[in-house]
Amino acid sequence: MRLRALLETDALGLRLLGGEDELDRTVRGVMTTDLRDPSRYLSGGELVLTGLAWHRDPEDSEPFVRILAGAGVAGLAAGEAELGDIPADLVDACRRHRLPLFAVHETVAFATITEHVVRQVSGERAGDLAAVVDRHRRLMTSGPAGGGPEVVLDLLTSDLDLRAWVLSPTGRQIAGAGAPLPARLGAVLAGHHLAATRTGRRAPHRAAVAGTTYSLFPIRNTGRGAVPAARDVRESVLSDWLLAVEADASDWPAARLDLLQGVTQLIAVERDRRDAARTVRRRLAQEVLELVQAGAAPAEIAARLRVAAPVLLPGLGAAPQWQVVVARVDWSTADRVAAAGDIASGPVAQALLEEILVDPAVSGPDSADRIAVAHTGEEAIALVPLPTDPAPEAGEPGDGPAADGGDADALHGEPGLHADALLASVREPLSAGLADDGRLTLGVSAAVHSAEGLRGALEEARHARRVAAARPGRVCAAGHHELASHVLLLPFVPDDVRRAFTARLLDPLRDYDRRHRAELIETLEAFLDCDGSWTRCAARLHLHVNTLRYRVGRIEQLTGRDLSRLEDKLDFFLALRMS
Repeated sequence: MRLRALLETDALGLRLLGGEDELDRTVRGVMTTDLRDPSRYLSGGELVLTGLAWHRDPEDSEPFVRILAGAGVAGLAAGEAELGDIPADLVDACRRHRLPLFAVHETVAFATITEHVVRQVSGERAGDLAAVVDRHRRLMTSGPAGGGPEVVLDLLTSDLDLRAWVLSPTGRQIAGAGAPLPARLGAVLAGHHLAATRTGRRAPHRAAVAGTTYSLFPIRNTGRGAVPAARDVRESVLSDWLLAVEADASDWPAARLDLLQGVTQLIAVERDRRDAARTVRRRLAQEVLELVQAGAAPAEIAARLRVAAPVLLPGLGAAPQWQVVVARVDWSTADRVAAAGDIASGPVAQALLEEILVDPAVSGPDSADRIAVAHTGEEAIALVPLPTDPAPEAGEPGDGPAADGGDADALHGEPGLHADALLASVREPLSAGLADDGRLTLGVSAAVHSAEGLRGALEEARHARRVAAARPGRVCAAGHHELASHVLLLPFVPDDVRRAFTARLLDPLRDYDRRHRAELIETLEAFLDCDGSWTRCAARLHLHVNTLRYRVGRIEQLTGRDLSRLEDKLDFFLALRMS
């Protein structure tokens, strides 16, 4: 199609700012970017869409436009949502390089322009699969009834005899035609793709595994609001999907490469829909996190959890248990840690944590509907509900994001997520994406049964992440079981760790005492001072032994500890001395 046809389509809301003499250029595809240097992703003939997040100074326009012109793009369309009016320096640069420039009205989504161009370009390629994809476009965009990405992948198989799969950055299969891709192979292909992307190689990337050649195409979000615009490839490399095709695309003609590019853009529409569906879960997590960090009353936090439970676990009768997982992605530049403003690590960690917490054995784009992840500063925080159903019998499958906890879960006999099992299947591909300048660290809390325990769970997960950060390796994790020991309270332990330890053990008791005047802290101190003697402690407190037993039982219930165990007595003793 011609650029002139886009300008004549009123629904696209394009306004020409320069390049009237170049409107007969042919548009072969669409590419959305806010990278300062997108050359690695350009093959020529694209309509480039940009939100102008790369534009910080007037001097930025000239090199950006020079790169586009050198790559042979058809034109540039700049959105007005970020800066309002298009900068004059960008208009001047496009005029110097004879690059047609359009302004995109803030009410028009880039996805709308992308769909229109893909549909028109595909319609002009009669006799190729693009025409079939165009006939089925409505199936792709009409929701679950249309079959999602599987419709397009089925067409690749039936019309071009190509087997293809949509994979997450960890290698988890999101969609596929025919037999599912083995999990191990998916992880290997994702690792190849991430490594190639980090080195700047132009897609499609070629990977040979066990004598079979695969071509790997990136699938990038086209929704303007789905993911913050990337200024650096590291902001998106760990969250983009990929299309793995069982074929060697190195000798394909340009028309077929364009066709696969169109397929990835159609699948990106499904990705946009999936991310939009996560908005509610992200908002719930953010609200609960803000209440916990602000020290809100447990009753207020519990009210928000009651709202979250039906969304995350529809149909669940009983209130679930909860776990907190904290993740952080750190990047280094020239032997230093990247400054906070250099790379937006919070959103990167958020998208990555949403993927990691999905059971690798589960396929489909909506399998993360039980996970709520917020980001604050440079870290992401996940609120993971755990059903309170009885544990499955030995040999029976479990439920939830990490039901298959592996040997580690069996060893500790605890419900929910376990740090080691969490990363067992994703460490290899993620390490490839992190390359030599990135690190991912995770911390996992114990399961808590009420809002009263969330503050301690958050501190526990944060400290576990710091423990993981002290270890070597690109991808590291630590769990709560590594923190539940008095060894942490040796004098060399930092003050924030001491506070986390005492908060985990004593805050539930303090909160209960404030509400009920139950004197649980006083009872605990006396019980430990009396070496666990019921009669001596009851006499000191002037209580009946049955009343003392009730109080001790309440302490154990609120903290999940057992005061008949020496280890728990010692932890309580140290927490009281350190508080």
